[in-house]
Amino acid sequence: MLEIGMKAPEFTLNDKDGNTVSLSDFLGRKVVLYFYPRDNTPGCTREAVAFAAAYEEFKARDVAVIGISKDSTASHQKFAQKYDLPFILLSDPELQAIQAYGVWQEKKLYGKVSMGVVRSTFLIDEAGNIEKVMPKVKPDTNAAEILAYLAEA
Repeated sequence: MLEIGMKAPEFTLNDKDGNTVSLSDFLGRKVVLYFYPRDNTPGCTREAVAFAAAYEEFKARDVAVIGISKDSTASHQKFAQKYDLPFILLSDPELQAIQAYGVWQEKKLYGKVSMGVVRSTFLIDEAGNIEKVMPKVKPDTNAAEILAYLAEA
């Protein structure tokens, strides 16, 4: 897992509209980078809706919000339309960023072991360094916890 103070791994991925987005596009701004397992699942939907509800607060602080999963761009587009998500969703089917950030891990569900994305969030500072690492976040409180941290900082 990446640690505070480390340079955030660079990536270039497609957003829901097929446009390429790179982490370096956001130098000079803070970035909330959150990784989630799958579009349209209960926890991931609650997390995305919470980020959407808090989006204006992030925008007022000039903080970009980016969600990444291995879902396709078409899946992201439907997900964003269905829940009116105003922030960037990136598709990472090759696990480029997912593995670079160390969130592709062994998971256990009902005694079955499989590999998958562990819901995690990284706050990246204006210089592209990791300012905060939040492993295994709770979908309902993730956005609020980051806003609380930003208010203290």
